[in-house]
Formats: sequence, C-alpha cells, structure tokens
Amino acid sequence: MRYLLCLTLFVSLTLSSFAQLKEAAPETVGASSERLKRIDNLLQEYIDKKWVGGATAIVVKDGKIIYYKALGLSDLDNKTAMKKDAIFRIASQTKAITSVAIMMLYEEGKLLLDDPVSRYIPSFANQKVLDKFNEADSSYTTVPAKRPVTIRDLLTHTSGIGYAQIGSKEATAIYAKNGIWGGIGVENGMILGDKIKVLGTLPLLHQPGEQWTYGLNSDILGYVIEVLSGMSLDVFFKTRIFEPLGMKDTYFYLPKEKYSRLVTLNTEDKNREVVTMKESLNISGKININYPAAPGTYYSGGGGLSSTALDYAIFMQMLVNNGEYNGKRILSPFAIRMMTTSQFDKLNWPDTKMGLGFSLYTDKSVARSPLSPGSFEWGGMFSSTYWIDPKEKLVAQLFLNQYPNSHGEIHDKFKVAVYQTLER
Repeated sequence: MRYLLCLTLFVSLTLSSFAQLKEAAPETVGASSERLKRIDNLLQEYIDKKWVGGATAIVVKDGKIIYYKALGLSDLDNKTAMKKDAIFRIASQTKAITSVAIMMLYEEGKLLLDDPVSRYIPSFANQKVLDKFNEADSSYTTVPAKRPVTIRDLLTHTSGIGYAQIGSKEATAIYAKNGIWGGIGVENGMILGDKIKVLGTLPLLHQPGEQWTYGLNSDILGYVIEVLSGMSLDVFFKTRIFEPLGMKDTYFYLPKEKYSRLVTLNTEDKNREVVTMKESLNISGKININYPAAPGTYYSGGGGLSSTALDYAIFMQMLVNNGEYNGKRILSPFAIRMMTTSQFDKLNWPDTKMGLGFSLYTDKSVARSPLSPGSFEWGGMFSSTYWIDPKEKLVAQLFLNQYPNSHGEIHDKFKVAVYQTLER
C-alpha cells in the first residue's frame, strides 16, 4: 500500500510538472507567500526611485506559477499601468529559441554540430582571420583560418564572428562598411540571408574555437535553419515551437491588434533616472526602437523577438521538463543534456562555462550566487534576464525594457529575492 501511495504521488507530481502552467499557492511547492512579498518590495523600490519604469516578473516552481506580477508603468509619458500580458522586446533571449531550433534539426538528422557552416552557407568557405586593422580607413590584412567555423562554434560564440554596432571597434567598422547590422530594428526590406552571405566573406576576429566573442552567431544559425527547413525563420518558430507550446504572444513583428501591448522603450537621463526614449537608438547607426510594431522582413535569430513573461516562461518550462511541455515534445532529454553541458570554459566571467546557447553555473560559481550547480541563464539587451534551475525545478525571469540601465544590480537582487522564498 505504501508503495502504491508513493507511486501515485510520483506520477501526480511528474504529470503536473509537464502540464500547462497554472498559478498555485506558493506553500504547495515549498515556498513562502509572505517572503514572496520581498520581490514586490524590491521592484517597487526601483520604480519609486525612478531607476526603472515598470516590470513584469514570473517565478515557476515544480511546474506551478508562484509569482506573476506587473508593477509600474508600461508607458511613462501616458502613465499607462503595466499589465501582466505586456509585450517586451526580449532581444538576446531570442538566442535560446534559435539554439533549440538548431537542436531540433540535429535530432532530425539534418545536421551535425561539428559540420562546417560552409556546408550550408557556401560563402563561409575558406575564411580568413583578422591580422592587422587600420582605424583610419577600416582596411585590414588577414591570415588563413586554421579550420572551418562549425555549427558548434556558432552555438558557443567561439567562431570569431563579432557583433555589428555593439561589438569591438574592428567588428563595428568592418561590418558597417559592408552593411551588416546587429539584427535589431533593421530597415524593412532587408533580408537575413542576404546579409549572412556577406558576413561569411568578412574576416574572423580570431581563430575558430580559440576564444569566446559575443557576436552574430545566432543570426547565422537562423539562416542555417531557413536553408535546411525551407521555411523563413518566423514560420519555423511559429509552426515548430510557438504553436505546439501554446506561445501566443511571441513574434518578430507584432500583428497590428497587439501593437498597443508593446511596452515603451526607456532610457536614462543625466541623473541616471528612467525616462522615455524619444528618438531612435543610436549605437553606431540608428535603430528603430519601435521595430516590433512595424512591418519587417529581417528575422534575427540573435535578438529579433518580442514576447510576454508567460510565453517565455512556457518556453523555459519546456527546457526544465527535459524538452516537453503540456504533452508536446520539442527535444529529447539527451539534447537538453547536451545543451546544458559545458562546451567551452574560457569565458569573460570567472567560474562560468558555456553550453549550447546558455551560460552555465558551476560548483565554483554558485559560491557567489544562490543558483544551484547546473543552472543556466542568459538575458537581453533591454535589461531582461532569465534563468533555469533544474535541481530546484525552478524558472524565473524579469522584464524591464530599458537601455542603458545603470542599476543592473536589480537582476542579482531579484535572484536573491526568489531563492529566499524557498523553504525546502
């Protein structure tokens, strides 16, 4: 009888964690309702000090939503209250979705991770590596690459490809001269494949696999997905990931009926207080800040999506469920294991390793953070952050939509506020 009761409880807990996300009393999963109020206090403090304009935050434990709130304003000038279904520019949180899409094609036998990118995009053949650079006219000399850039290099940001607009001075200058953008707010009519083909002809910043350089790697992966699937990236995401998971508010370019839910992008004044961003964002070239609420043709796998707190929580829950959500399997548990296993450890942050699309917490890095070993995370340019803690079966994220943000410590304080609620 005891065995049957334990088995019934195990099956019940397993099924609930794989079912559709629903709100539940925190105490049912070992969290404290009273201590969850500290998240409210933290976010409200930053809003009251005019350090951020508004936020949505969500915390899921054991497949149950234990915190899901919106605070502050979604539009400072019009004093519009933030709502839980507000749509945010998630920028580099797009990368995780692109990485999952690549692993789907991997499991379908369409590619191997150590395949050369040139197998799918011929312009990446016979690549060169930057040797000397002349700032005066952006001219340069090169040396041959020791080996081809691979799909794995792109997933781990070790290809030697940098970022346009926000990267190094060399990458910014060379890419600008060749019409390469960072992927966010690009001009309507620009096509992903056209720019990626050009990118393949430009020099790498270092030899493949030897260093970690944040760059346009996920945009290249997005085009690989288009080549292998025969679909545009937006159609692949919609039909293969968003619709199966029930993610109803995640888009590259929003339908008109959802424009009003897009949060206004904020910036800072000279006193480091939050204000509405009035003009185009100027980072080595003007970026249309209202790009999600306009027609577009460029599907950036590195930063182009907009989403809601709930939609992205669904995606994260699929990952913590080892590739399955609400009866829909996106990836096998083995693919999730590969993605969350260290692939490269020479990062710019101590004791942090790189998986296939995420940074990973190690036994050493958790000495400085409440996250468990094996947790993985990333964030977005507009002050968003998320993490997944498989050991605690916990996912959490915070959306702010602000650039720049001099008060970025709010992300670490949010992590502390989440974990201090857990009582078992």
